Order: sequence, then C-alpha cells, then structure tokens
Amino acid sequence: MNNEMTLSFVAIEENEALARMTMTCFISPLDPTIEELSEFKTIVSEAVTNAIIHGYDCDGKREVTIHAKIEDSKVTMTVTDEGNGIFDVDQAMEPMFTTKPLLERSGMGFTIMESFADNLSVESAIGQGTVVRFEKAFSPVTEKSRMR
Repeated sequence: MNNEMTLSFVAIEENEALARMTMTCFISPLDPTIEELSEFKTIVSEAVTNAIIHGYDCDGKREVTIHAKIEDSKVTMTVTDEGNGIFDVDQAMEPMFTTKPLLERSGMGFTIMESFADNLSVESAIGQGTVVRFEKAFSPVTEKSRMR
C-alpha cells in the first residue's frame, strides 16, 4: 500500500492532538500493533510539540506542516516549522538538554523520538526553522493480524 498526505495547522498547543489523531488515522491501513501505534503517536507528539513550543514560542501565528508518506509498511514523515531554528542540533539532541527550563520541559523529546523511530534526522537553521524527519516500519499486515 502506498499513500501520501500533507497537513498544515496553526502552531498552538491544542493542535498537537489534531496532528497525533490525524496521523494515527493516516497509518490505520497498516494495522499497527498497540505498541507500534503508541510509539508512532509519541514521535508525532514530540516533534509537533517541539515545533510549537521551541520553533514558534507558542505564538499561534505561524504554521507547522507535516508531510507523510506510506510505502509498503514503512512511514516516512517530516515535521517542519519556519521558526527560531536550533543553535546546536547535536546539543539539542542530548538527553535532558532544554532551552525552556522555566516551562518545565524535560529535554527528552529527541531522545524519545530516536528510541521509537527507525531513523531520525534533524536539520535546522537559526531564524529559518527546523525539519524533523523520521522513518518507522510497521509489521506486515496478515489476515491473522486483521482479526485482532
């Protein structure tokens, strides 16, 4: 099965749930296991939350864009913002690093995304924004798995 979609929405915290649920519906034909679904939703949530909070400082004026593609049983997805950008991507990807300690951010977003994705990359430029790309393969659909 192959499919592709793009979703853009205003960068407000309430739209994280919209992104998570839309992407969950998009991958539903892959018949993910509960574990796969949970991991996927977590990656989407972390990437979108980072764009809203760190990329745009929750300004509610600009957009986050998700592009997703299904090829066979693999999903490739990008979450893009045109916001602040990340000064040092390597440092930002270190566990416990946060630029928003006063907002009680744990600094574990990229670490969590890396642990659940098969591949994760982050490209960013100060004042131009950030693109988070990830891939996640799902178990092949079988007739037996459809009867769950």
